[in-house]
Amino acid sequence: MSKVKTPEEKKRLSYEHDRRNTYGENQKSSRKNIPRSKQLSHQDERRSVRQALIGAKGRVVDEAADEAQSQALRKGRMKKLTAFRKSPDRPLGEVIERRLRRRTSDQSDD
Repeated sequence: MSKVKTPEEKKRLSYEHDRRNTYGENQKSSRKNIPRSKQLSHQDERRSVRQALIGAKGRVVDEAADEAQSQALRKGRMKKLTAFRKSPDRPLGEVIERRLRRRTSDQSDD
């Protein structure tokens, strides 16, 4: 049984907790674009690390191997910091408030 008793309280909680996508593109496309973006950023990270290690193939001096390893770690860390991150959707209360403001400003222009 719900602990929320009044319809007003239910609506207030809904405005706080429910979310809406305001990114600006088709809402259904996020199902494909989020995994694709994560995949591409992971590929980019692996590629940058691999390129840093290319110079250390075969028999190399210890100093060169250490330098290649530290460069690979540094590049991997930098790519991870700038990688794709999901951004949360906006709370329903903010979305409705914005719509109402825009509606009143459109009516005042007429």
